[in-house]
Amino acid sequence: MTQLSANPPPDSVSVRRYLCDALRIDLIGPRPDDAALQRERLPQAPSRWYLTGFLVPSGAPEEQRAQDSEEELDEPAEPVQGGDDSGAPDRGSRKRRFLPSSMGLSILADAETRRLDVAVSWGDYEPDDDGAPAAAKPADDSAAGREGDDASADRRSRRLAPWVRKPGAGAVAVDLDAVPAGRSTQFRLPGGGGLAVVCLVRQTRVRTLEGFREARAISLFTVNRRAPAPDDEEQDAAFAFQVEMRVEADRPLMPRRDLTGLDSADWDERLADLHYRDAAEYAVGHNVSTCADLVDGVCRRVRTEWMPQAGVPRVEPSPIAGVEFGMEALGGLDGAPAARACLEPLVERYRGWIAEQEQAAAAFAGRRREVADELVQRARGAADRVRAGIDLLAEPDVLDAFRVANRALAAAARRRRAQEQGRPPHAVAAPEWRPFQLAYVLMNLRGIADPAHPERDVVDLLFFPTGGGKTEAYLGLAAFTLVLRRLRRPGPDSGGLSVLMRYTLRLLTLDQLGRAAALVCALELEREQSPERLGEWPFEIALWVGRAATPNRMGRKGEKDDRSARVKTLRYARDSSREPPLPLEQ
Repeated sequence: MTQLSANPPPDSVSVRRYLCDALRIDLIGPRPDDAALQRERLPQAPSRWYLTGFLVPSGAPEEQRAQDSEEELDEPAEPVQGGDDSGAPDRGSRKRRFLPSSMGLSILADAETRRLDVAVSWGDYEPDDDGAPAAAKPADDSAAGREGDDASADRRSRRLAPWVRKPGAGAVAVDLDAVPAGRSTQFRLPGGGGLAVVCLVRQTRVRTLEGFREARAISLFTVNRRAPAPDDEEQDAAFAFQVEMRVEADRPLMPRRDLTGLDSADWDERLADLHYRDAAEYAVGHNVSTCADLVDGVCRRVRTEWMPQAGVPRVEPSPIAGVEFGMEALGGLDGAPAARACLEPLVERYRGWIAEQEQAAAAFAGRRREVADELVQRARGAADRVRAGIDLLAEPDVLDAFRVANRALAAAARRRRAQEQGRPPHAVAAPEWRPFQLAYVLMNLRGIADPAHPERDVVDLLFFPTGGGKTEAYLGLAAFTLVLRRLRRPGPDSGGLSVLMRYTLRLLTLDQLGRAAALVCALELEREQSPERLGEWPFEIALWVGRAATPNRMGRKGEKDDRSARVKTLRYARDSSREPPLPLEQ
């Protein structure tokens, strides 16, 4: 990228790249490929303009190396009395934070690696006296008075002058055979004005699946050895900004894999060892992050990165023929045979995938083979549970609850998507389950429908990134639970708390409440159409998020407790300009 365009491209990938570039330029500054910004002019000192990415001289006095605390730490608006959820926030450290004078990385190389080519780029900034505002310059040098006044005026002029960037780059070749083991060797960067590359080589052993392998651990640092500026107002002239280092070896670098889970007795660690068996680390950063460039699975070049990025693949369901995923269609199933016909292919396809994984597990050995075999067995158990859920739909009340839950979820989803798209509900696409969502609901039907079943004690964890569909999956199971309870106990016994949801992230609370409330409203519409089956008492939902947002007490008539639900509700009813007891989107 040479320049940030005023009009970013419309596609999502380009927009994300544009935002990342804008953030990097705002926090760190231009890179060598930002041609239009190589000689940028800043209205103030660059250390105040940029947040990170620069090195101060290693011999600079403490006043120059310490980071200024220009903003006070946030304090709570008022102390909160009592309650487990009302603890005061942790206060940040008052220690002075010192800016780094070096940054670098460490790599692993075999004994045959002879040469490393290290390239460093940076930016230097100097005040432009000719570009200083006129008001900042002395009006009459002859009338300046004492010599001290002249010097003070000159410093003030240079402080207010724009700072101009000058790009810098240098490279050194490191002969590893000439670097003594265990002792640091310094290489002056050509044109760096005191910047240096420091290399440290140590002998080590790297663990692999085949055993230990001899290797050399190489640490490379870019260090600012410049003489510090005598004047604090011009200290940035000795700083090195936007420092980047790239290291290229004459042979492939050795990968470092985390094998701690291989010998662990903890199941989660062993599972992670199997899942991330192909993940390797080629460089470790010091005061900075790193990136590795792989070509055909081989890494010869690594580089530093002040703003690391990682892409999270989008989770998309695979198409499965013969399975009915439409919520509205499932809400209108005509008996158990129809349910079996449109749901059984889901189990068959899942079992076919399990057979493929069993064949893949044969490629492993030792403890990883044990983990892979255990995963195959657990997957088979999950398939059996899904099949049992489909068989359970032969019971009339279970099938009826399944249909009502699907219709309610479809209505809530239509309403939500219509609001997001700005279209009427009938104009949006018919809501559908994702395969894992439907399987999750089916596999838990037996544990919900039979209070004495052993699966009642089983907890299934849905592990998906944000937007993967977790909420809709367990809302589907919650709707089934609520309806089945009404069908089996149509009288007052069906009332009371049936589903408990807990959210530990406060930013998610209202969003999740809105979705759950929409489902409860859809269930209530279903109840109003069949009160003889679903009871006379309405479906209800409640929320408790702490005393600051919701009352802890209902309150009684005549009470003067301002924190009770009764008083808050009455005040809101009298004065609609007040905040409602609980803010919800209409």
